[in-house]
Amino acid sequence: MTARKMKRLLPLIVTVFVLLFAVGCAQKAPENKIRLAYVAWDSEIASTNVVKTVLETKLGYEVEMLQVDAGPMFTGIADGSADAMVAAWLPLTHQSYYEKGKDKFEDLGPNLDGARTGLVVPAYMDIQSIEDLKNDEIGEQLNYTIVGIEPGAGIMQATTKALEVYELDNWNLLESSSAAMAAELEKAYKNRQPIVVTGWTPHWKFAKMELKYLEDPRKVYGEAEQIHTLVRQGLKEDHPKAYQFLDQFSWTPDDMAEVMVEIQNGTSPEEAAAKWVEANEEKVNEWLKGIG
Repeated sequence: MTARKMKRLLPLIVTVFVLLFAVGCAQKAPENKIRLAYVAWDSEIASTNVVKTVLETKLGYEVEMLQVDAGPMFTGIADGSADAMVAAWLPLTHQSYYEKGKDKFEDLGPNLDGARTGLVVPAYMDIQSIEDLKNDEIGEQLNYTIVGIEPGAGIMQATTKALEVYELDNWNLLESSSAAMAAELEKAYKNRQPIVVTGWTPHWKFAKMELKYLEDPRKVYGEAEQIHTLVRQGLKEDHPKAYQFLDQFSWTPDDMAEVMVEIQNGTSPEEAAAKWVEANEEKVNEWLKGIG
């Protein structure tokens, strides 16, 4: 090619390179979308929908909610297929999942204090401790069955351990779901029948029914827990506004209970979350403080 032809083609070549560079940058730029992973527990349905509402209505993000079991929820944050979750119960309930991925995600700390897990019974039952389940009379009344939730849940792992630690060899942990457990509890409560379930706080059932935790003298379920916010590595660089909001997101068990009860009364999770966000402008503004 002659120098003259090269000179003519030079502007065209430069233009092509500029366009290719622009396209490459556009492909690498993060989309304005946040993926929130969560488990189908009433508490996490409430919190995740509130976070979704704020991200969408206050910060302009498009939010996708990914409902999964506890294990895949942690895996999703670790491998980057999900951006964040506000549902890590620590230090005990989700300890095994957390330890596996703690070097692959970022822990932004607790978003709620005062959480608790354990075995729960109606207040009218004359039973106080997990130790009392060794009594065959009580076991027969309950058909030696504890009504559980999803098999992958941390509380199910803890309850399996509790059966071993307390030597409840005749007992069976029934796998079901959060919704099925609550339905069985409500049915038994209405008829004043005995029942024992895997339970946790915050949960709307404590607002609707008089319930109590069985004492856990061997501390299988640990002490009071916190719910943490976890995000994938790189979220701060890709979505600084979403990251800062998630880092500042914090509320109380009473706040969460308001949303859960609203949902239980028939309001959709989206509507319940929007209603709470609108009614708690001051708290929401604290979550958004300093975000430009």
